[in-house]
Amino acid sequence: MERMMERNKKHTALWNVARRECRRLVSRPLYLFCMVIAPLFCYIFFTTLMDSGLPTDMPVGVVDQDMSATSRQLIRNLDAFEQTAVVARYPTVNEARTAMQRGEIYGFFYIPEGTSAKAQAGRQPKLSFYTNNTLLIAGSLLFKDMKMMSELASGAAARSTLYAKGATEEQAMAFLQPIVIDTHPLNNPWLNYSVYLCNTFAPGVLMLLIFMVTVYSIGVEIKDRTAREWLRMGNNSIWISLAGKLLPHTAVFFLMGILYNVYLYGFLHFPCNSGILPMLFATLCLVLASQGMGILMIGTLPTLRLGLSFASLWGVLSFSMCGLSFPAMAMHPVLQGVANLFPLRHYFLIYVDQALNGYPMIYSWMNYVALLIFMMLPFLVAHRLKEALIYYKYVP
Repeated sequence: MERMMERNKKHTALWNVARRECRRLVSRPLYLFCMVIAPLFCYIFFTTLMDSGLPTDMPVGVVDQDMSATSRQLIRNLDAFEQTAVVARYPTVNEARTAMQRGEIYGFFYIPEGTSAKAQAGRQPKLSFYTNNTLLIAGSLLFKDMKMMSELASGAAARSTLYAKGATEEQAMAFLQPIVIDTHPLNNPWLNYSVYLCNTFAPGVLMLLIFMVTVYSIGVEIKDRTAREWLRMGNNSIWISLAGKLLPHTAVFFLMGILYNVYLYGFLHFPCNSGILPMLFATLCLVLASQGMGILMIGTLPTLRLGLSFASLWGVLSFSMCGLSFPAMAMHPVLQGVANLFPLRHYFLIYVDQALNGYPMIYSWMNYVALLIFMMLPFLVAHRLKEALIYYKYVP
């Protein structure tokens, strides 16, 4: 009987703390912005920004000093590429380089005088292309298009020469392409940059906001000197107090996680070969792991300013360390180990295994265990955090 009364007392305390937190969430517009408006804005912004998958019609210039039918055909073919748009013609290389330095074009294609005549005579004319790799993505994509255009032009000239010598089309193609390349891009066959980025950007932003809100909601109790009241309402139990405070946060953030999963996989039809349920479970694990990490942050540095600084730093580093922007296997071995200290790294690997590869969930068991360890982190700082809530005096 006493055990049942004690259990009911804990349930009542948990409910009271949760109701108190709900009132705080509703009364402060900052929570509404960080938990609802900011995630929604980021979901729409990122998917709209990269809705075409890859940038298209990037401006380039042409320096055509040959002024022949062949050079004009080359320029038309270059302009036909989806990612390239020939927007200007320049009489000299210096003028084209100046335009590139001013940011008017991302690169230019140089066809020197006599190119057509040298090609017909078999004297190997030289085509040059210049790209502004200060902007790495634009420069790399244009470099690929211009290089392909040069190779096509070289192949066309060689084919014309072979035809002139009496070779058949079959003989010419066997000479020009002795080995046939058969390519199979797997799991993202559209080579869509939006599919690759948005599936990690959306949960990454959500994780960063969870860090910040978790740290802020606890740190502001210390700052406003309401921490003791919060603990008393939780029967002076740090666990009941934390669970009651974070339960409404978990519900809201998981709802936002469900929303981005439905938006990406249901509305935008991004590839999800495992079905949406494993991704929803992974999202719930990420939410709980991020909250556990947030408690560790404020428990380690129990001041609002330092805790928020820790949260923002760790959240921003997550985008670099998770393997999204730079392959983790190509990092220094030490950094490969450090990457495992970021929840987003494990979510990213689960996303690759589940959504892209369609593997069973058991295949990603190590990453789920890692997220579970992040959920357990509050056990390391619970005692220290309780002491800070009771004794720490905030100094503005």
